[in-house]
Amino acid sequence: MKQYLIDELRAADYSALKTFLEKHYGPVAIDGIYWIPVENELLSDIQKVHRECQPHYFAVDLDENRMSCELLVRTKCRIRCDCIRYATEKQRNWFIALIDGIFNQLDIMT
Repeated sequence: MKQYLIDELRAADYSALKTFLEKHYGPVAIDGIYWIPVENELLSDIQKVHRECQPHYFAVDLDENRMSCELLVRTKCRIRCDCIRYATEKQRNWFIALIDGIFNQLDIMT
């Protein structure tokens, strides 16, 4: 699985991230898994036409020591579909910038 991984989180970093993610992307259905929606203008052509699969998301797995961000754009309503794909370059860059922005906003050094 392709992912953006930030490890060696301190306890205070984990707490701040958890609070932020709960506020903006929670509550979680599975402990530590947050779903960050992909902005509609970033969807690929196939993701745009698969309206029944929308919204599309990036999954973020947060635990006490690390944040693992899948670079797979997925949907909550299907396990397999042609619209579930690895992020395009534009989607990937947007998502990494979003995660980096969260760390900057919370003053977490990585």
